[in-house]
Amino acid sequence: MDTTKNRWLIALSAIAIHLSIGGAYAYSVYTYPISESMGWSATEVTIAFTIMMALAGTSAAFFGKFVERSGPRKSAIVAAILFGIGQAGSGVAIMVESLPLFLLTYGVASGLGLGIGYISPVSTLVKWFPDRRGLATGMAVLGFGTGALITAPVAANLMSTIGISTTFFLLGACYFVFMIMGAAYIAPPPEGWMPASMKRNIASGKKVIKKDLQQLTSKEAVKTKRFWMLWTMMLINTTAGIMMISVASPMAQEVVGLSAAAAATMVGIMGIFNGGGRLGWAAISDYIGRPNVFIIFFSIQIVAFLTLPFITSILVFQLLILLVVSCYGGGFSNLPAFVGDLFGTKQLGAIHGYLLTTWSLGGVFGPMIVSQIRERTDSYIPVFYVFSALIILAFIVSIMMKLDIRKSEQDLKQREQQQVVS
Repeated sequence: MDTTKNRWLIALSAIAIHLSIGGAYAYSVYTYPISESMGWSATEVTIAFTIMMALAGTSAAFFGKFVERSGPRKSAIVAAILFGIGQAGSGVAIMVESLPLFLLTYGVASGLGLGIGYISPVSTLVKWFPDRRGLATGMAVLGFGTGALITAPVAANLMSTIGISTTFFLLGACYFVFMIMGAAYIAPPPEGWMPASMKRNIASGKKVIKKDLQQLTSKEAVKTKRFWMLWTMMLINTTAGIMMISVASPMAQEVVGLSAAAAATMVGIMGIFNGGGRLGWAAISDYIGRPNVFIIFFSIQIVAFLTLPFITSILVFQLLILLVVSCYGGGFSNLPAFVGDLFGTKQLGAIHGYLLTTWSLGGVFGPMIVSQIRERTDSYIPVFYVFSALIILAFIVSIMMKLDIRKSEQDLKQREQQQVVS
């Protein structure tokens, strides 16, 4: 096993992969140009994005074991091929004016590549950063969020100068190259590897290794109550975040009278908070622990959702929305590290994949709940109360999770003390 690899370059490789697949989140810039040039309805064009997002979470779950078995390099190469074909193939679909081919390429191929590419580097990063798990996964997932911010203006520029098809060809090729470059360097560390600084701190007594609660396979993990508590927490956090992202602009305009231009600016700032929350909350979790971070997430959101119906200040309303979005991003970046804490790194990628089914479900439930409530009540206010109830449930589950972890840690400590005595 090559021990000369630099872990920060490993992190950079993971970011290159996530930056590329994150470009898929810029899909909205394609909607109107494709609709106008092809004569397809906006709804038909949007189906491709829906398919891609549905497959992203499910493919992460379905191919999790493949990622663990094949390793990060092969998995990332497969993801690069699928995602590259999906993006470049979309250009072919536009050239031949075939909606079914567009759904197959951008929807199916890109969705499969997105799911596999998302989980490919994560378990490797956790192993390279045993001292800073949260920061490591936060960097990669920040790359995923940043991908859309970079791609959106670039794609819009390219479409106006070289056309839609050529834009897909060029971006597809760029995504493929970046992902292959990331895949070429990424590799797991030797078993039990630790950075030199961590070894010195342990030897001097400055640092005590905090052991993972268990080392479980994915089959064993899904049979535990901790898995389903974490799944519930992620589902509610994701559903609330995607709901807010999907209607933030019209909601702010209706509830506090924000202008359309100001609402558009707010949506852009939401992207920054989404990305910043991924890195910031993940880094904080290394110091205060993943259970505490999730408790903070739900505490913030309870206050936000219960307060939003009564807010008249435009600035405070926007601030609360931005905080909710930061918690949404933070949930994704903390998840891989939390999985490692609870279930170990034996099959982290597979377990992470199973938990990402909440990504697909949240993407369906969030917009569906808010649209149904808005349609039936002609107001966004009831939405806040419905999500307050859901967040309170998630808060209770997060407290139960913390208590369960504390009990397990105490039991583990007692067993170790008994072994020392015997």
